[in-house]
Amino acid sequence: MKNIQRLEMETKGIALSQQELIIYLQENGLQPHEEYNAQSPSAKKAIYQTALSTLESVANNPEMMRNVKMDDMTVSEFHENLTDRIDQLEKKIRGMRTDANQSDFFMLFN
Repeated sequence: MKNIQRLEMETKGIALSQQELIIYLQENGLQPHEEYNAQSPSAKKAIYQTALSTLESVANNPEMMRNVKMDDMTVSEFHENLTDRIDQLEKKIRGMRTDANQSDFFMLFN
């Protein structure tokens, strides 16, 4: 699976162009057509950060939200669900490790 496919899996239901997704991936240090390394905490964190950036851009674009109206969901419900997902991703990212910090300890003072 490529990085761009993993991002599409994480942002299912949000229709963005491939070019936009590529830019978001590159901004977070990932190459879109490289293989996704599920064993790397840094790669996983970067995918979640990219998904967060993508969802934040959708939340900041009222025109796009008007177009995402579903059968039984209003735009306000969609926005509430979107902001809830953004909050969940932020909490998840803060708690994630990277390849550089694998220990359970951190230095408060150096």
